Parts: sequence; C-alpha cells; structure tokens
Amino acid sequence: MPTAAVIGTVFMDCKGFAKQKYNPAGRNLGSVKFVHGGVGRNVAENLASLGIDTRFVASVDRSGIGREVTARLAKGNVDTSCIIETDTRGMGLWLAVMDDSGDLAGSVSQMPDLHHLENFISQSGADIVRQSGHIILELDLNQHITQKVLDLAREHRRPVYGIPGNLSVIMGNPAILADLDCFICNNVEAERLLGVPMPAGDTAALEWEMARFVAGKDLGSMVVTLGKSGCVYYDAKQGTAGHQPVFPVTVLDTSGAGDAFFSGTVMGLIRGLPLKDAVICGTKVASWTVQSDENTCRDLAAKAAADPIMMEIPAS
Repeated sequence: MPTAAVIGTVFMDCKGFAKQKYNPAGRNLGSVKFVHGGVGRNVAENLASLGIDTRFVASVDRSGIGREVTARLAKGNVDTSCIIETDTRGMGLWLAVMDDSGDLAGSVSQMPDLHHLENFISQSGADIVRQSGHIILELDLNQHITQKVLDLAREHRRPVYGIPGNLSVIMGNPAILADLDCFICNNVEAERLLGVPMPAGDTAALEWEMARFVAGKDLGSMVVTLGKSGCVYYDAKQGTAGHQPVFPVTVLDTSGAGDAFFSGTVMGLIRGLPLKDAVICGTKVASWTVQSDENTCRDLAAKAAADPIMMEIPAS
C-alpha cells in the first residue's frame, strides 16, 4: 500500500531568467528553459525523493512531453499507475519570468482540463484512497474533485494534507478545511482567507490570528509561509504555535519553494514528527530548492541523506 497518494496537476513551465534588473516594458537579456512543474507533480517528486512511498494521481497529454513527465517521475520512484493520458489539455502551461534576484516578476498560466481527472476520481477514487495511508490534495482542482476526495478520506479515515492552488474552491466553500489534518499556504493566501493583514514581522500577531482561524474552521493544524521571514505554525491538537526562520542560502529561483516546503513538512508529519519539527524539514527542503533553476531539487535525496537533521527522522 502506498504511504501517500498525491492528487494534483502537471504543468510544463516556460521560465525566463533575467540577467539584470528586470524591466517589464523593455527587452531583457537572460536565459529561457522549459521545466516540469505543477503543484501536485512537484510534491510527488519531492516526497518520493525524501523516501516516502508515493503514488501520483493526475493527467498528462498523450504526447512525447507527457511521456517524458511520467518517465521522470517513475525514474524517481513515484508510482505512476494512476497517471492518465488524454488527447487534449491533460497538462497545464505556465509562463514565468524571474528577476535578477530569482523572485517571480510575472506569470501567466493555463489550467489543464480537469474533467479528465474528475472522471477518473469518480471511477477509481475509492480504491485510491482505500489503498493509501495518507492523502495529499491540491484543494483548488475543482469543487467535485475536492469534495469527492475529502468524503472518501473521511470514510476510510485517512489524514489529508491540503495545499491551495488559486483559492477558488476554498473561498467558495471554506468548510472543506475542517476535513484537513494540516493546511499549508503562503501569507498572501492567508490574508485572503483570514481577511486580515499578515505582516511578516509580527509573528506573535500572526500566530494569534492563525489560532483564531483554525479554531473557527475546526482545522487540525495550519502553517503560513512568509518567504524570507520563514513560517508560522499552529497545531490545534497540541495547542502549540511558533515561528521557524529560514536557513540563509543564495537564491537562484524561488518558484517551487512553497511546494518544497509543503513536501518536507508533510514528510515529517507522515513520519510522526510534531508540527514544530516537521516545519524544520520543510524549511530545509525549500532552502535546497531555491538554489536550483528547476521547480524541484534534482539531488534532494542525496542532500537529505547527508543532512544531520534529516538523518534523525524515523523511517515511515
């Protein structure tokens, strides 16, 4: 039985890296490359690299690129048996420009056609959830997929770890958060959900607002990432809250950092760590990822195996 099932999307990303200060109205010299992306795809690859037995549930195009995505995941020890091929828009596209500091300067995205995945979940979702120990879910796929997976997870008593996409489903139905063991988002997303500013410098105020929100939504736990200021977390079951700073590194590309943080934190939770220790793992994985020009750290397994903190985590 797979330890975790990741249900989400695959994107092909076209990323431009500006060599000098980015001018949105002018021409910018730099480099351009295509990389595999998508929140679900990134998380699945990360979890497998961290030693979690991972199955990925998604759709890809029936094309050379789609087969390339699936082959890379399979080579990284991801169970790809639930990746379905489609003739049209099985994958999304993301056009992104990174400034000379590695931060996102602008982007445009095209979502995949989620009806392919919706039909697959309707037919096979019960078996997928029943056969998995933990569920990782992109919450904003669409209302039907989200609700169906959460209902099945509740029926089979499987913990669910949620990561947002565009907040469309969550904002329309915030009650779904009550079905999550842990919800992880960034400060911009948290501001929209909580309806209050989330200033990175006042972590005590952030922790208080999170505790109020978690209690009101009957959430298990919540983490809000703050970019260069680290993250804050609140665990309702343990009644603990805190702030975790970042590990200073030289940043090349921040895209994928949130997915990396989520992956490391969820890996820690799956292996039984308390949230305050799990977010350290998430911070580690994010710090390695922002040093890569891809959306994941290609040598993540080797870095984790050599890291003193990661080495002390019990096997799942």
